[in-house]
Amino acid sequence: MRIVSGELKGRKLSPPASFRARPTTDRARESLFNILNNLIDFKSQIVLDLFSGTGAISLEFASRGCQSITAVEKNYAYFSFIKKTVSSWGLNKQIQVIKADVFKVLNKMEGNYTLIFADPPFALSTITDLPQMVFNSQLLLENGLFILEHGPEYNFEDSPHFWQNRRYGKVNFTFFR
Repeated sequence: MRIVSGELKGRKLSPPASFRARPTTDRARESLFNILNNLIDFKSQIVLDLFSGTGAISLEFASRGCQSITAVEKNYAYFSFIKKTVSSWGLNKQIQVIKADVFKVLNKMEGNYTLIFADPPFALSTITDLPQMVFNSQLLLENGLFILEHGPEYNFEDSPHFWQNRRYGKVNFTFFR
């Protein structure tokens, strides 16, 4: 796994082989960030990365100069890996890593985010509830963007906040506003 663009372009991210997380492929990440390049000004973004896994998405946002990124990960091994990477890459001022359950954070966390990204486990039984939970949390600023990564078996076109969907193999990114 590598960072695909920005100041950290080409840096390798090597999570331990024991990780069971399904990281977003380099190709899908590159496609997502190419879309975002045309939608947002990275330098003005305040990002919340839910279900952070390896931290690759947070690192991609940091590489492009986002103001701040908050990465939320429940699994201690993944959380520790992200913390270690953030520290060794000198990104402590830009990325805050929180060990917490996303569903509890959405109900208790305070903040004003311009972009929220979520990459839950594809088998998560409550994945279809996530868009409404994010919008109910009031963490996303008006005109903010919520992006949900999910498998092809889900369709969110009926969601009141649905904007568009992009598919890259078995990876889907659904955008909500």
